[in-house]
Amino acid sequence: MVIQLFRLIDWLMILPEELKEKIFDPFFTTKPIGKGTGLGLSICYQIIEKHQGQISVDSVPSQGTEFAVIIPISQNIKIE
Repeated sequence: MVIQLFRLIDWLMILPEELKEKIFDPFFTTKPIGKGTGLGLSICYQIIEKHQGQISVDSVPSQGTEFAVIIPISQNIKIE
């Protein structure tokens, strides 16, 4: 099995430790009421999970926040 790794890094964003456990929860947002639905990362998590993948987040002060996505890729794909 082959896997694909994607890394997304935001050098300016620092994610507080207490938010790491909540960011993939549906409807969780840090934005004011009416400014966000809190579904973006939840939907990403569900899509990645349905493809037997994994998503993780790591945030380090002065180094930014990194999201890593690992998705298995089948080599036996038939397109008809």
